[in-house]
Amino acid sequence: MLGAAVTNYPGGLSALQKAADPPWWSNALGLLGLWVGFGAAIIYAHREGHLRSLPDQWRPRTSDLLYVVLGLACQLGVDLLYAPFHIKSLNHPVNHLFHAAHGPAFVLIALMTALGAPFFEEWLFRGVIYRSIADGTSNMSPRTSVTLGVVVSAVLFGLAHGELIQFAGLALLGVVLALLVYRTKRLVPSFVTHASFNATALAAVVAHRAGH
Repeated sequence: MLGAAVTNYPGGLSALQKAADPPWWSNALGLLGLWVGFGAAIIYAHREGHLRSLPDQWRPRTSDLLYVVLGLACQLGVDLLYAPFHIKSLNHPVNHLFHAAHGPAFVLIALMTALGAPFFEEWLFRGVIYRSIADGTSNMSPRTSVTLGVVVSAVLFGLAHGELIQFAGLALLGVVLALLVYRTKRLVPSFVTHASFNATALAAVVAHRAGH
């Protein structure tokens, strides 16, 4: 709404919402608005839900660089799973996000996609949702609680992207990311894996543009 008003977008907010190729600033503001909501949920969980942060959850280690390879492998694995179905619109969300972005705008959206999105999504889906279930279900066995936390956080992660075709691949990624948090007790490994996953998709967009 603010972007449409400031830029005096032709047709106003209603036209912007129906645009097949929205301007880059619309996508950027949409991401920022989403992250504000994520941030509010994270703060609420810690303050009102008394969720304790994991020790050193955001403290990086040199060994975390290895998770870049895992993110690349996850992206390639998802691509291989979809390959037999020959789905032409599989890359539509990424192409839609970057279609109108060029130059500095492309760099901004790229940074938001490769770094900003993984940061907020890992903190919410793994740092809050997964942990709230895995650590907070006292009436279940630890294994059942962890399993439930992994599944629920992965499903919500897939649904949050609002893309039915991509849901299965994103949910599988969500399982991997939740298991990383379970094993490492930190969010950095899942963040690096997620960032690498997104960056690999971004590299495909850059390669596609370079070829045209």
